[in-house]
Amino acid sequence: MPSDTLTLILAQERGLGLEALTRQRTKAAVPFGGKYRIIDFVLANCLHSGLRQVLVLTQYKSHSLHKHLRDGWSIFNPELGEFITPVPPQMREGQDWYGGPCDAIRQNRYLIERNRARQVLILHGDAIYRMDYAELVRAHRETGAAITVATRTVSAPGTGRQAGVVLEADERIRAFLPPSDGVGNAEGERLETMGVYLFDKSLLLEALAEYERGISPDTDLALDLIAPRLAKHPVRAYRFGQTRGRVTPDRYWCDLASVDAYYQANMALLRADPPLDLYQPDWIIHTYQGQYPPARTVPGPQSGTEGVFVNSMLAAGTVISGGGVNHSILFPQVRVEDGAIIEASILFQGVSVGAGAHLRHCIVEKDVKIAPGDRIGFDPRRDRERFEVSPEGIVVVTGEDGSSSGLASW
Repeated sequence: MPSDTLTLILAQERGLGLEALTRQRTKAAVPFGGKYRIIDFVLANCLHSGLRQVLVLTQYKSHSLHKHLRDGWSIFNPELGEFITPVPPQMREGQDWYGGPCDAIRQNRYLIERNRARQVLILHGDAIYRMDYAELVRAHRETGAAITVATRTVSAPGTGRQAGVVLEADERIRAFLPPSDGVGNAEGERLETMGVYLFDKSLLLEALAEYERGISPDTDLALDLIAPRLAKHPVRAYRFGQTRGRVTPDRYWCDLASVDAYYQANMALLRADPPLDLYQPDWIIHTYQGQYPPARTVPGPQSGTEGVFVNSMLAAGTVISGGGVNHSILFPQVRVEDGAIIEASILFQGVSVGAGAHLRHCIVEKDVKIAPGDRIGFDPRRDRERFEVSPEGIVVVTGEDGSSSGLASW
């Protein structure tokens, strides 16, 4: 059944709320968890679910994402009809870029029409979760639905970015609600969409034919494309986190809607029992990994103190030379010099922390060099003068402020 499914991943947007990390890349390409990009989770779900025909719709600052797809996801065999193909705006019907999600899909209608798939799975490429889409496809067939929408139970309020869902007793969707609407089902349960929609191909093409760019609303697929069809077609919910399928039901889902949400999602991976299971042997999150030497700790050249790390993630190529790392996530090729201390922070690839520097509650962008002796995360007023600081006090060091001795290279 998955072989009868064409998958479209929406990765064209910058991502509201995460602007501090998306100045040079689209949200789907933002690093996560010490070695991954956000889009890796959706792509890994496709891989393990047997979905091998994948179109990734790209637009905003897509070079980083295209490079990652080329280097890390050129794994399917086109001779067998398998592909992961990035699709920037083709402008086949005019000179317009992608508008909202509906318009992005509409502009690629010809790719849907010429594919032999019976159904089309549409996924947002900017959320972190694990899901067996093959079970969603199976449920879609079993229930005779024309559209199946994956839903998750949330405590009020939810993320504020996903449409609410009201169900009938038979799991048929009665209505969609605007994000953050407080209404729930009769039992008081609150359900939200999660950016996973399965359409019968014929119905999707019919809906796209009726869509009018610039006239039809285009901010949310559930509200703008699916809701008008609730009365005429069977639209059913598929509850996320069921025991069906091969993925362990950790029921974790996060759309990283803000810098604070992004930081907390990364830090949660350091718990003794993390909410997101990255270690299921038959559901590995695939990604691109550079051929770097192993991470290591060495004594500092001046102090002779051994480099140490506690409850942290260290990617390949990282060297702690007499410094200390505690409760932090270090991406590849990070260097922590003699006497430097890193606490509760996230350091992207290629970051260098000078001798004696001290970082706390920071996110440091790619290739930024922290000056020796610098202290970041201790003086809120000074931090706000130099960097962007989130509502919960997370300091985002991008290198664009001139306070570090190097700028990120892309």
